[in-house]
Amino acid sequence: MSAPSYSYPPVVFTGLIRDLLLLHRRDFHRDAQACMARIHPSLQVSNPENIPQQGPCVITVNHYHRPGFGAQWLALSISALVSVHVHWIMTAEFMYEGKWFQPLGSSVSRILLKRIARVYGFTCMSPMPPRPQDVQARAASVRAVLELVKNTREPVLGFAPEGQDASDMGVLTRPPAGVGRFGLLLARAGLTFVPVGAYEADGIFHLRFGKGYVLSVPPGLRAEERDRQASKTIMEHIAFLLPPPLRGEFV
Repeated sequence: MSAPSYSYPPVVFTGLIRDLLLLHRRDFHRDAQACMARIHPSLQVSNPENIPQQGPCVITVNHYHRPGFGAQWLALSISALVSVHVHWIMTAEFMYEGKWFQPLGSSVSRILLKRIARVYGFTCMSPMPPRPQDVQARAASVRAVLELVKNTREPVLGFAPEGQDASDMGVLTRPPAGVGRFGLLLARAGLTFVPVGAYEADGIFHLRFGKGYVLSVPPGLRAEERDRQASKTIMEHIAFLLPPPLRGEFV
């Protein structure tokens, strides 16, 4: 069976180009709804009663991908369903590892992604694991997210814990070190976690929403073990919402 058809409305595409140049703010929820109205067949949503319509919460989704399907469709599909603004934590750079155009491509992507984040009110975060030159920038992004949570009434955040495309066509991979620690900081700030499983099956794009939960780890663990345990918990909740072939080690 053929894959779903994804395309951007011309009015959204041209408007975004204009606003990226002028750095005018856009409504991502509105753009997301316009984009999702064009996919065929329509998005299939399971457990819609679990879709958060207010915070404080953080939506975590697997980094599903394939050629022709980029991570932007994860954010678009989820934001189209959530009636309030979802503050996405997005990558600050495309790595293009092994590609001949990697130096230029990565440099251009940093500029473009920074503008996209500013136009939509998102936060960019350096790829994981951070390179030595990125450690301070990543720490600053974490502080910015925590400050946003502190100063926003009922915030709704969104991010993909894996943080990058895996090599196995959407099969879950273990997130890099630090993701669990970041999750525990969000939990300490009062956010519940809402897992989402994203995948394509039988020519249809699916989202399955899980029930919200409170992220926690047993007391007395060392810092590294707390990070690993929290990360494992986050991924297990996502894996439960995916078809078995996509769950990877989180079965």
